[in-house]
Amino acid sequence: MPSETITLSGHIIDSHTLPGVLDEIIDFGATYETVELRLGMRHEDESLARLRVTTGTEDELARLLDRLQHLGANPDTVEDAQIAEADVAGSFPEGFYSTTNLETEVRIDGHWVSVTHPEMDCGIVVSKDGARTIPMGEVSAGMRIVMAGLGIRVTPIDKPRGEQRQAFEFMSSDVSSEKPKALLVEQVARMLRGVKEQGRRIMWVAGPAVVHTGSGPDLCALIRAGYVDAFFAGNGVAAHDIESNLFGTSLGVHLDQGIAMEHGHEHHIRAVNQVRRHGSFKAAIDAGLIRGGIVYDLVSCGAEFVFGGSVRDDGPLPDVVTDMLEVQRRVRDLIWGRDGDDLVGFCIVVGTMLHGIATGNCLPASVPLVCVDINQATVTKLMDRGSFQSVGIITDVGFFIRGLAERLAEVEPPSR
Repeated sequence: MPSETITLSGHIIDSHTLPGVLDEIIDFGATYETVELRLGMRHEDESLARLRVTTGTEDELARLLDRLQHLGANPDTVEDAQIAEADVAGSFPEGFYSTTNLETEVRIDGHWVSVTHPEMDCGIVVSKDGARTIPMGEVSAGMRIVMAGLGIRVTPIDKPRGEQRQAFEFMSSDVSSEKPKALLVEQVARMLRGVKEQGRRIMWVAGPAVVHTGSGPDLCALIRAGYVDAFFAGNGVAAHDIESNLFGTSLGVHLDQGIAMEHGHEHHIRAVNQVRRHGSFKAAIDAGLIRGGIVYDLVSCGAEFVFGGSVRDDGPLPDVVTDMLEVQRRVRDLIWGRDGDDLVGFCIVVGTMLHGIATGNCLPASVPLVCVDINQATVTKLMDRGSFQSVGIITDVGFFIRGLAERLAEVEPPSR
C-alpha cells in the first residue's frame, strides 16, 4: 500500500504539533507507524519524530501529505518540486499547491529555495528571481506555478520561550470572557513595547466600534505615541471618526452623554459630504475642517493607512479605496512595507470580523495577531480560519484601547 515517511522537528510536544499530526492521520482514515522519536531532555531542547503513514491509494497519500504539511510535517523523500505553466490568466493550473502562512521552501534544480512573503490560500510562482507566493487573480499565462506533491517543505511556528512564552500561552489558551482583562492588557502592552524596541512596525485593524465606544481619543494617543504604524479599516471608521470630531456624535449619539441628538442620524452623511467637497483627507485638514481624531492623527503623524470600501458605504470618503483587488494589494503593502522587506512585528484587530479575517489571511504565521471583540464568535472565527498565531481576547474594545493608552501613551486614567 502507498506509504511515505514524514518528519517533524522542533518543540513538537508542548506546541501540540505532534498530537495534531496524529489526529489528522487518524481522521483521514490512514495509519501510521513510529519510525523514530527523540524527545528533548531539557525544557529548551527540540524534539524529532519520524512517522511512516500509509493510505489506500497514491491519490489519498498525496492529499494526506498536503494536509500534514500544513501542520509542519514534511515527507522524507527528496525530489524537485513539480512545476507547470499557467495556461489561463487569473487562475492556477489544476493540481497547484495551495499555500499556508508558514515559512515555506521549494526544491528547484536540487536546491531548497525560500518562498518570499508566505501567505495562506495562494500559489507559488517560480522565476529567475526565486519563488514567491502569488494570489490567484495576479496569475498571468505562462507563469511557472508549483504543483502539489513532493519538493515542498514548511516550517511550523515555534512558541516563544521564557517570560514571553508564559504570557502568550495564557493569552492563547481557551478563549474565555472570564480571564482577567487588566492582566491581558498589560501583557499586550509589554509585547508592543518589545516590538518597538526591536524597531519593528505595529499594525492595527479596526471597526466602527472603536469610535462608537468613545475610544477614538485613546487610539489617537497611541498613534501620536508611535504605536500605530499601519492602519486598516473601512469607510465607516473614517466617517464616524470625522462625524465625532465635527458634531460630537457617532451614529447621531452624543459620545459624552450617550443620548441621541435630534437629526443626529444625518451627521455622518453630512460629515462625508463636507470632506468630499475638499477632495481628500489632507485637503480637509489643511483647510481646518478636520482638527482632530483618528484620521487627523494618521495623516499628521505620517502613519500608513488603507480605508477599504464596501457596497454599503455612504459617499464614500475620497480616500477610501473601492476596488477590492486594489485594497488587497495595499493591505499586503501595509504588512510587508512598500519595498517588501519591512514585515510588521505585531497586529491588533479590534471590533471587526471581516477586516480582521482579511488581514489574517494575508499575514505570515510569524506575526503575532491579537483579536479583541466583545463577541466571542468574532474572535473564534478568525482563529478557525487558519491563522495559527492568533490570540483572542473577549472584552469591550473601548476598555482594551483605553488600557493600552494608559500604559503606553501616558493618558491620564479617568476620574472615579
